[in-house]
Amino acid sequence: MAKTAAAFVTVGDREVRVSSPDRVVYEATDRTPEITKLQVCEHFAAVGAGMMRANGNRPVAMERWPGGWREGMTLAVGAQGQQTGDGFYSKRLPQGAPDWVETVRVTTPNGRPIDELCLTEPAAAVWGAQMGTLTFHPWAVRADDVEHPDELRIDLDPQPGATFADAQRVAVVAEELLRGLGIRAFAKTSGNRGIHVYVRTQRRWTFDDMRHAAIGLGRELERRDGGVTTQWWKENRPEGSVFIDFNQNLRDRTVAGAWSLRPRPGGPVSTPLTWAQLADLKDPRDLNLFTAPGVLADGDPWAEIDDVAHAVDPLLDLWETLPGGEVSWPPDYPKMPGEPPRVQPSKKVAAHWDDDGRRVAD
Repeated sequence: MAKTAAAFVTVGDREVRVSSPDRVVYEATDRTPEITKLQVCEHFAAVGAGMMRANGNRPVAMERWPGGWREGMTLAVGAQGQQTGDGFYSKRLPQGAPDWVETVRVTTPNGRPIDELCLTEPAAAVWGAQMGTLTFHPWAVRADDVEHPDELRIDLDPQPGATFADAQRVAVVAEELLRGLGIRAFAKTSGNRGIHVYVRTQRRWTFDDMRHAAIGLGRELERRDGGVTTQWWKENRPEGSVFIDFNQNLRDRTVAGAWSLRPRPGGPVSTPLTWAQLADLKDPRDLNLFTAPGVLADGDPWAEIDDVAHAVDPLLDLWETLPGGEVSWPPDYPKMPGEPPRVQPSKKVAAHWDDDGRRVAD
């Protein structure tokens, strides 16, 4: 069989070469036809302006599925060199990038420097798609200051037994709470069952501060809605609850970027919406590669997201005043002051830990 000739996608003043343009990335479903690699690249060109507003000039990790995505495929996780899976994360810029593709240096929790892709123009996202990227995972910082986040991310994650409608309900409570504190929030679908709520912030706080702000907000949401949980350990989360994933605000922790595709049937898109549009949405699968760009036709729902950078002092006040104390950090972070033991509660043997959460030697 003859090899399919490369295609080109025009993005602004650039032409991005797309190899194997006819490769099927998503198989057809009962809701959508099959999606080719060329269509994926054209998607990122079509949403370029919104993509840059949401993710521009940020370091991004690339979630790559070079052979396309199919039901049952897995994403490689774990230590470099020990990963197995059909898709994988590229934190370092892949080799062979054009000269105009830029990077920004970031530092991981263990102090390791990494030069990640920086989305300085829409063509960079199209090139990433040519490299098999479906989901771009941007940091919460800009390239000119990678130590101070400029956005707070509230990841509403429905647990088993919860639905997208539950996430919608909690998102409304979060928006009302933030508005009452003088903070304007913006929302997008996660591309699956969850919702992400964003706040542009002043660049005065550290990643750790933003995590505490998210915990403070989460605890107040727990007070206002009995279906919310901030329990880190899955076994402690009530069935049907919506988890506030506060640790997503830490260094090197990311969520799917706005306008990214997700590895799910039908090519769903993590789509920014107005609060009215979010309230009207019945099924997040309705926002996919074929339909999500149409949201921009009526104007970008996040057009004003950069108008005001908010202080997070009111949320840090909630962290300081609401009961609960420090909670667990991800396992690749050093032990933090006041943190409880990093052991699943059902496996914790009290005699093995001191009052400060340190392991007692046998």
